[in-house]
Amino acid sequence: MDCKESIGGIKAVWFIPFGDVTTITEASGVVTTITKSAGKVFYKYQLVKQTSSLTENITVSVENGTVFYAQELSIILNKLQASTRNEILLLAKNNLLAVVQDGNDKYFLLGKVNGADLTGGNGATGTAFGDRNGYTLTFTGNEPALAPEVSSSIIAGLTA
Repeated sequence: MDCKESIGGIKAVWFIPFGDVTTITEASGVVTTITKSAGKVFYKYQLVKQTSSLTENITVSVENGTVFYAQELSIILNKLQASTRNEILLLAKNNLLAVVQDGNDKYFLLGKVNGADLTGGNGATGTAFGDRNGYTLTFTGNEPALAPEVSSSIIAGLTA
């Protein structure tokens, strides 16, 4: 029987440079430990409801016998401002790991093996008073498997 309790969207995302994580422990598709280098933390972005998304595209070449999973994370950050601009400059310069919290309070790790990169986006003022003033950012990565779930028990430790 299908469960009709699921909702779309993402609530939050945490980023860290790929090289700042030393160990990821995964069992049966669930990450139970993420060990960071001393003094390093994930940076959290709380997202505006119903604006951001995560998509994983399965990419298969029957002829070549290959399969990989193309991850695409699209986030919206409202309001053009210097502090957000400066953070975007840093995100763009790094290969990243990202933990995404979806609308069902499940967490997923992007870029586990190869990292993810900021590959596109824009900043816009909008035209009318009701238009968005802010940034749209797209992060992409290619992985050998779908994003593993992250145990909710380790989320608090990401920013510590």
